[in-house]
Amino acid sequence: MMCQNVQIIVSYDDKNRKNHERDKLITLGAMIKETQKRCEGVMDTVESLPHLSLSCKHTLNRLVQSELAFLSRFSSTDFTTKSEPSICVNIGHLEAVVHVLQQPNISGVSRVCKTVGLHNSTSKGAHVDIVCTFEGNPVWFIVSDRNPKYISWYGQQESSRDKGLQARVQLLLEVAHQSVALKPFSIIFFFSNGLDRFTVERFHTEFGAIDLNSKFSSFDFNFAKELGGEWTNILARSYHQASVLEIKVNSPQDVSKNLLVANPFVKPSNTNLGGSFGALISQMILPDNGKIDGEIVNMDTTALVAIVSGISNGNTQKLLDTPDDELKTRFKGNTEFVISQVLSEIENPIHMDISKIICGRKCIICEYVCSEFKELVSMCGGVNEKLRAEQLLKAVMVVPDCPSGRMMTLPTTRKLGLKNKIVFGTGDHWHAPTLTANMGFVRAVLQTGMSLFSFEHRPRALTGD
Repeated sequence: MMCQNVQIIVSYDDKNRKNHERDKLITLGAMIKETQKRCEGVMDTVESLPHLSLSCKHTLNRLVQSELAFLSRFSSTDFTTKSEPSICVNIGHLEAVVHVLQQPNISGVSRVCKTVGLHNSTSKGAHVDIVCTFEGNPVWFIVSDRNPKYISWYGQQESSRDKGLQARVQLLLEVAHQSVALKPFSIIFFFSNGLDRFTVERFHTEFGAIDLNSKFSSFDFNFAKELGGEWTNILARSYHQASVLEIKVNSPQDVSKNLLVANPFVKPSNTNLGGSFGALISQMILPDNGKIDGEIVNMDTTALVAIVSGISNGNTQKLLDTPDDELKTRFKGNTEFVISQVLSEIENPIHMDISKIICGRKCIICEYVCSEFKELVSMCGGVNEKLRAEQLLKAVMVVPDCPSGRMMTLPTTRKLGLKNKIVFGTGDHWHAPTLTANMGFVRAVLQTGMSLFSFEHRPRALTGD
């Protein structure tokens, strides 16, 4: 974390000393109040972030509370005017972290402001501000709010505390290379107050960094309510001077998607299906000669079932008109679950939601999902559901089970089952989001500290349609 030192030093003749000491306290008080308001603004923004877990929110709020507790000491009666007040605040750093979290291309946040350690090493690891997914890839964010004048590339060699930015980057890359579950595709550095030209050039020449400024918003907005009851945007802070640099974490095991050929079980064919199912299929990019390139999305079994389910394909009223006894005979203890899905479908058709996700993308499924889906449809699907399943499998690419190394390093537990690790790990291997209703597994992964790119859909069941 980077600190801003604010000092108010008063040196006047004895005649006006009392007046100046009073002015000094007034200025200090105003500065404290302003910083307290900034702290409150950060906490309000953190609570409004829908994609942030309770654990991450707790960490950020705890850090803000620490700042508030620190500030409160300067407003106590223990403070004397004879001292020279010096306040070291980290709120600017926390504001910058929250600004990054607000970016629309950030998802799957699993850690904030934590140290990533090294196993079997004397090193304490490296501090990482955000572990998340950025544009589909697992990344680490390092955030600095420090004045660029005080950022040294080489540091002070004789100092054990200030090794310089170069040494910190080297440590981060070392930790990243040795990490498995938390291994990032790249490390992104966000300097909210910018960098001097020399430091930027060092990033480029020594580490092959690329500029990412164009992918980040320059402004951070807070919201305030006017007296008339209308909500209005209030510009809280500008980041137009920020420098954003990305360093790829090279790995010899990484393979380009364009060079891999999938193992398709079925050949693509033109389908002429009506209704929302046909419209959804028409928006998918069909497999082409087994090549996987461009934008892709990985599907688990819940997604495939939701697409072909009778509930999603116009049978809602028919199910509502079915006598209760017949429903209980057909669905047994799952009757209420099915009816809740029917009501959800009437209110918000699921094909519309899924279309927004898969439009313009190639869809992949792993061999395990393909096998499980076929078995489920064979046992529980009706004639129409089986027909839709057959057509759906012609529009997706079946790839070998190839879970990523970082996913497979997670312990296999009740919440982190091997089956799901294979399914989600295959999507992670392809740097593709997984479309799923299994948010229990997603939460379990995030709780380990590993980021995971996923899209949630509402569940649907096979109804025998």
